[in-house]
Amino acid sequence: MTDHHTYKKVELVGSSTTSIEDAINNALAEAAKSVELMEWFEVAEMRGHIQNGAVAHYQVTLKVGFRIVNS
Repeated sequence: MTDHHTYKKVELVGSSTTSIEDAINNALAEAAKSVELMEWFEVAEMRGHIQNGAVAHYQVTLKVGFRIVNS
């Protein structure tokens, strides 16, 4: 057992028609299906699609850190 952790970062893009928070949660939920030991995220970009003068779609780019496991 070590006294430190090593992490790898991946970039994800989540989307939602509801909210920025929902776009983040959608990205993390999908990634959790195949990426183990995710521990933190940072929002790198936020953008949206405008339709008829209102927000129609939110898109959020995340950098997600997951822990590398020592064998």
